[in-house]
Amino acid sequence: MNLKSFAPASLLIAALLAIGLPGLSADTVVTRDGSRLVGRITRIDAGKVYITTRFAGDLTVNQAEVVAISTTTPVSVRLTTGTRIDGVLSTRNGALHISGADGAITTTVARVADSWPAGAADPAVTALERHWKYEATMDVEGTSGNKSQLGTAFGFGADLAGPDDDLSLYSHYNRQVSDGTKSADQFKSGIDYTSNFGNGASWFVRDEAGFDRIMDITFFETAAAGFGYDMLKTSHETLTGRIGLAYRYDGYSVATQPTVSSAAADFEINHDLKMPHFELVNKVTLIPALSQFSNYNAAQDSYFQFPLNDPAWKVRMGLANTYDSLPPAGIKKLDTTYYTKLILDFQ
Repeated sequence: MNLKSFAPASLLIAALLAIGLPGLSADTVVTRDGSRLVGRITRIDAGKVYITTRFAGDLTVNQAEVVAISTTTPVSVRLTTGTRIDGVLSTRNGALHISGADGAITTTVARVADSWPAGAADPAVTALERHWKYEATMDVEGTSGNKSQLGTAFGFGADLAGPDDDLSLYSHYNRQVSDGTKSADQFKSGIDYTSNFGNGASWFVRDEAGFDRIMDITFFETAAAGFGYDMLKTSHETLTGRIGLAYRYDGYSVATQPTVSSAAADFEINHDLKMPHFELVNKVTLIPALSQFSNYNAAQDSYFQFPLNDPAWKVRMGLANTYDSLPPAGIKKLDTTYYTKLILDFQ
């Protein structure tokens, strides 16, 4: 072989590797069973390593199964001790080496708390910033043949969440017609604001208003304020109780049914469990009128929610109950709804 002719070629390859030409350089992830994934590591978060490959698209690997990581470009790394450094990752003899402009650190894959592209926003800082999230829901069901039935439900929600407070806006309309007879015709919208002041304690104000023509309610409104406490709060589960005072108004279209306009108590339990592949939410509310404790409204809503292939789209399956202790004549006290909704989350 002519060494003089080989030298320019080797220099060209070295130059291409140095500039990171696509296809000639890639990150690697090696697992305990010997599997070697080649692609681009996008982030490490919550015990997961995310890598984008050409042969299989986006893959997620349990960090506990990873024994070696290497990158061709610098990444930002935060260790479990809180130490943060930007550098290139490499693994030798089970030790993870992070080499950057600020020096080098030797650690293990297990001690990496999170990682993201160098120069990008720190996800821990971003998580503390207040930002809007939006949700649109839709549910359309129809039946023809032995009976004719059409059900439609639409909703929209907006949430401005931060480390110290949360503002939620929502609206929902539900209409059901069976053989020409309406079985549901309800609209409600509301606002809920919570401010945390330490040790799991918070205060809140909320207001909800709307109508329910099946229940002969032309207009209802409940405004409440009080205090809450997180009985359980982890990274994936929250159980919060709230208690406060409220003003309750129920105006009926039936002349024989007296209007409810009274101070009331407000009791609430909210539970949210987030798992890798689904979310479980439970909400229970009890609002007794202080002028007559036997006159109260109660509501319960429980649902499972799981993402589709596109994480912005979700399916929600749930059961909701509303109970009016003193409804108009001919109206049942308990109203139960089973539902399946298509959810679109966006920011």
